[in-house]
Amino acid sequence: MSHDISLEVAAVEVDSRVPATPAATKRIRSRKPFAWKVLGARAALIVLWLGSWELCARTIIDPFFYSQPSKIWDKLVIWFTDGTSLGSIWENMGVTLEEAVLGFITGVVGGVVLGVLLGRSTFLADVLAPFIKGANAIPRIVLAALFVIWFGFGLPSKVATAFVLVFFAVFFNAFQGAREVDRVLVDNARILGASRWQLLRTIVLPSATSWILASMHVAFGFALIGAIVGEFIGADRGVGLLIAHSKNNFDSAGVYAGMLVVTAMALVAEWLLTKLEHRLTAWRPPVASGASGL
Repeated sequence: MSHDISLEVAAVEVDSRVPATPAATKRIRSRKPFAWKVLGARAALIVLWLGSWELCARTIIDPFFYSQPSKIWDKLVIWFTDGTSLGSIWENMGVTLEEAVLGFITGVVGGVVLGVLLGRSTFLADVLAPFIKGANAIPRIVLAALFVIWFGFGLPSKVATAFVLVFFAVFFNAFQGAREVDRVLVDNARILGASRWQLLRTIVLPSATSWILASMHVAFGFALIGAIVGEFIGADRGVGLLIAHSKNNFDSAGVYAGMLVVTAMALVAEWLLTKLEHRLTAWRPPVASGASGL
C-alpha cells in the first residue's frame, strides 16, 4: 500500500515539473486581452446606462421621482464630506456592517452545525422537518417586527433578523451537502475504524464544503438585507435608517445613494468571500470549463 502511495506522490511531483505546453501557454496569454475586453464591455454598459438615465431625467421623466445620476453623485459627495442628517456616513455604515457581520457569522455557524447534524441523522431530520419548514415559511418582515418588540431598537434586533435570513440559506445547503457524501468513502472509513467525529471532520465536512461556500456568497447579501430591514422597522442609526429617512422626505437621490452604499459593501464582502473560498478549496484540482461563471 505504501509503495503505491509513494509512486503516486512521485508521479505528481514529476508532473508538476513538466513545463507547460505551447498550447497551454497560449491559452494563459489569451486570457489577459479577454479580461480587458470584459472590463471594457462592463464599463461601456455602465456609461450607457448612466448616460441614458441622465438624458431621460433631463428630457422625459420627472427627476423628482426617479432622480438622476448627477444628483445621486452630489448626494454621495455631501454624505462623505459633510456627513448626513443622522451623523457621519462612516458611522452609519459601521453600524449596518456590524449588524450584518454578526448576523452572518452566527447564521453560518448555526446553519452549518444544524444542517450537517440533520444531514447525517435521518431520525432527527424526519422529526424536525415540519418545524424547520414552518419556520422558514414565516415572512421575514414579520419576524423583524417581533424582534424589535422583543429586543428593542438596538443591535440585537437587527442581528436576529440577519441571523434568520442567513441561517436558512446556509442550513439547506449544508444539509444537502451532508446528504451527498459518497457512501463508499464513509463505509471504507468505518471499516478502517474511524469514529463518528473522525468521519465528520475528515469526510463529511470537506465533502460539504462546496455546498456551504456556495451558500455563503448569497448569505452575506441576506445578512445585509436583514440589517437594512431591521433598521427600516426601527433604529437610531444605520444605512437602512438613512434610506428610510430619505424616503420619508421624498428624497429619491438619497434613496439611490443609500442603495449604492449598500451595494458597495456587498461587493467588497463578495470579493473577500471569494478570496476565502479560493484559500479553503486550494486542495481541490481545478475544474476545466469553457465558460466563466458569474
